[in-house]
Amino acid sequence: MKTNLTSSSVKLTEFSHGAGCGCKISPKLLKEILGTNISSFVDPNLLVGNESSDDAAVFDLGDGRALISTTDFFMPIVDDPFDFGMIAGSNALSDVYAMGGRPLMAIAIFGWPINKLSADIGAKVIEGGREICSRAGITLAGGHSIDSPEPIFGLSVSGIVDIDELKKNTSAQVGDTIYLTKPLGIGVLSTAQKKKVVSSDDHIMAVKQMCALNDIGSKVAKISGVNAVTDVTGFGLAGHLLEVCRGSNVSAEIYFDKLPLLPNILKYINKGCVPGGTERNFDSYGESISKLTDLEKSIICDPQTSGGLLVTVSKEAMSEFNNLLTSNNMKLNPIGKIIKTSDSPESIVLR
Repeated sequence: MKTNLTSSSVKLTEFSHGAGCGCKISPKLLKEILGTNISSFVDPNLLVGNESSDDAAVFDLGDGRALISTTDFFMPIVDDPFDFGMIAGSNALSDVYAMGGRPLMAIAIFGWPINKLSADIGAKVIEGGREICSRAGITLAGGHSIDSPEPIFGLSVSGIVDIDELKKNTSAQVGDTIYLTKPLGIGVLSTAQKKKVVSSDDHIMAVKQMCALNDIGSKVAKISGVNAVTDVTGFGLAGHLLEVCRGSNVSAEIYFDKLPLLPNILKYINKGCVPGGTERNFDSYGESISKLTDLEKSIICDPQTSGGLLVTVSKEAMSEFNNLLTSNNMKLNPIGKIIKTSDSPESIVLR
């Protein structure tokens, strides 16, 4: 069957059951899937594997540098195919930046329902991927494609990092101040788009944010007192911060009123624009968070797509960190602190 849809009339989000990083399998179910009794090969050169749920794998090259390897892909979070390619590419590149590295090249992961959507629409998705790679200073060097029931796009990215600048999600220290480099609310706005209640201005703002590279990560990595870095995506702020806490054997205190939010998020939450991924996230790790109101849950468990970097900064590095932000025209306010873990397991407390 040949489709008559054109790139100007298609609504990509109508061809997928999920949206962006909201497609991710919940942390609870993922843990069950990844569980195994089979012994893994232990490679002494593997500096970061999947044991800490970090953003990418890291392999020691033996010369003071390490190779970073990551992949990320999902179904459309926006209707425009070019924007979808840009967002998916930016999201995948973020994992390299979160490790403190710089990307070297990327290859595409592309699934397309060829009997439902025309090739010219798929070409625009790939072009969006090429454009974001160009902005990152790398080439989209190849890839693999399949005929799939729903549209899928993403990248596998290789990067490089000096080992002494490698940033992990397991190195937070008690007393660190927590920063977030992008506002929250992407999951809410994408749900508002699916319900056709989002304003044009709010949608444009969300797309612009999702297309923005997290390349500040490779600059932040040069500051030794920046202790832990991760990016905030499908598990929400709370889920990714809990990964930092568990890997670092600490807890965290979050200042809810200080969290940066995209415009009009509260209005959309009041209209019921809360994605299903929010509840799945809470079901996976809600027992590790202090008692939440429905509004608090809707914000800190909201699945982000191409979200910001979560950064923990020591007191000694604060001046250098703030100078870096100023030189890059960024203004960030602290959103919390790393605190000691009490008798209970690693957790998050909202203030």
